[in-house]
Amino acid sequence: MEDVIEIGKVSSRGQIAIPADIRRKMNLKEGQKVIFFLGDDTLLVKKVVPETFSQITKPLKEAAKNAGINESDVPGIIHRFRAKKR
Repeated sequence: MEDVIEIGKVSSRGQIAIPADIRRKMNLKEGQKVIFFLGDDTLLVKKVVPETFSQITKPLKEAAKNAGINESDVPGIIHRFRAKKR
């Protein structure tokens, strides 16, 4: 997809209209969901595509398997991580 740069404006209610050219290129329809990522002074808006929970978690399960982590290990890992953060 080619780069597209458009300028928008924030309304008094904090709403931003996505320019028509960008909506068309991304095939965004009324009611479709988007997700916002904030990093430093950059805001990224990404279209949410319908994926099943198993499709979303598959890479995580594979990474856990490769690391030798079982589901029963997770509470202990979380507990140790939180203890280190304190």
